[in-house]
Amino acid sequence: MFNFWTKITLNQKKLLMIIKDKNIPRKNKVTEDRLEFYSKKNIPLMSVVEISNSGVCNRKCSFCPRSDPDYPDINEFISEKLHTKIFTELSELNYKGMVIYSGYVEPLLHKKIYENISEARKFLPKAQIEIITNGDVLNKSRLIKLFDSGLSTLLISVYDGPKEEKQFYELCKEVGLHEGQYVIRNRYMPEDQDFGLNISNRSGTLKNALYSIPELRKSLKTKCNYPAYNFFIDYNGDVQMCSHDWAKKFIAGNLNKQKIIDIWLNQKYEFARKKLLSADRNFSPCNKCDVSGELIGNKHAKEWSKLNEKVVK
Repeated sequence: MFNFWTKITLNQKKLLMIIKDKNIPRKNKVTEDRLEFYSKKNIPLMSVVEISNSGVCNRKCSFCPRSDPDYPDINEFISEKLHTKIFTELSELNYKGMVIYSGYVEPLLHKKIYENISEARKFLPKAQIEIITNGDVLNKSRLIKLFDSGLSTLLISVYDGPKEEKQFYELCKEVGLHEGQYVIRNRYMPEDQDFGLNISNRSGTLKNALYSIPELRKSLKTKCNYPAYNFFIDYNGDVQMCSHDWAKKFIAGNLNKQKIIDIWLNQKYEFARKKLLSADRNFSPCNKCDVSGELIGNKHAKEWSKLNEKVVK
């Protein structure tokens, strides 16, 4: 099963993405406003740290790789030790960017989520701390507790219908949240509208999902900014460039053994960064990915390009 998504131009696709998902310009603004540099060498730091805090989700949406019968559910969660290490190191970097609990899972299934948010806020008082959730386990007391713990913004993806969407709006207003503290996104649109998503092939991992999108036969010849601004941490400490790599093929390092800054500047991350910022996606898994990587992080990409030009000279 396939749709018009592959038949439109890249520029048309970018425009449709921004129209469909108002979170894109919001996230881009936060990302660019919080660009920071490491050391006197003016090395750009990441502005988005995404944490996939377990191996489980309570849903198997048709457009998600989890609807593939062979995709694993792993009942494991990020350890307290690793979580503390991550935020200690981010604090040492004076990190003020985004922290997003999301990834490949439902983050609210972690029993220590409130303690994790509190710890993140303690170490990073100026960071933008967010959660992306399907809202299935959300209620009034849990919502209040999340913000009391130090959450900045909650993004709720609604999969069931307009009735549930209305209920979430009412719940957020009932507890007194203002507009900047929550974003509600409808993900229940019909299939011919891509479910309300900026649909992608998740680096080629949707070919066996219920809503099948094939992997690319030829890699896109377009830039991707993800390794210029994004740092993705899996529950077991593995570090990836982004959350589109559902097969987890690109592992830049592991935080149980290495430091954040060392992975950010290591050869593997730098290899991907130089390749993708020069529109070369001809390596796995990026060669099979159809994601437009230039909607966020263009400011970071320019800084990295300037830095690389200095190195060449």
